[in-house]
Amino acid sequence: MFNIGDRVVYPMHGAGIIEAIEEREVMGATQSYYVMKLPFGGMKVMVPLGNVQNIGLRQVVGMADMDRVFAILKNRQKSPATSWNRRVKANMDKIKSGDIYEVAEVVRSLALQDKEKKLSTGERRLLENARQILISELVLVQDIAEKNAETLIKQLLE
Repeated sequence: MFNIGDRVVYPMHGAGIIEAIEEREVMGATQSYYVMKLPFGGMKVMVPLGNVQNIGLRQVVGMADMDRVFAILKNRQKSPATSWNRRVKANMDKIKSGDIYEVAEVVRSLALQDKEKKLSTGERRLLENARQILISELVLVQDIAEKNAETLIKQLLE
């Protein structure tokens, strides 16, 4: 169970802060929800308390975990060559997992591939989504501005 003020990650959306716990009636059923504010665009997401396990909502990682993320981003090892549709599915599965290390691997591998051979529009969108998720968590872990987090990730990928 999370509390108001907790910093959490919602897979596929990114990291945010729980602002409230509210009861809402939806389709005739009353249910409790976490109201989570995401740092990008001020978007608010409502997460049903009963669905937290299925969704994969988790606490943001600590600084030691972020050091491992930085090591993943610095790694220049290329992923094995596969067809683009298998790559997209594998990368989507990694992002959906909500695991920060998997998201970092997606960012690294797609960024490396983009330098070598330009990404397709779909893969470019996937890279931007994964990068935003990673940035949102970095912002909350290190308590830095979004722009600084973007710069840091860019430097680690060079």
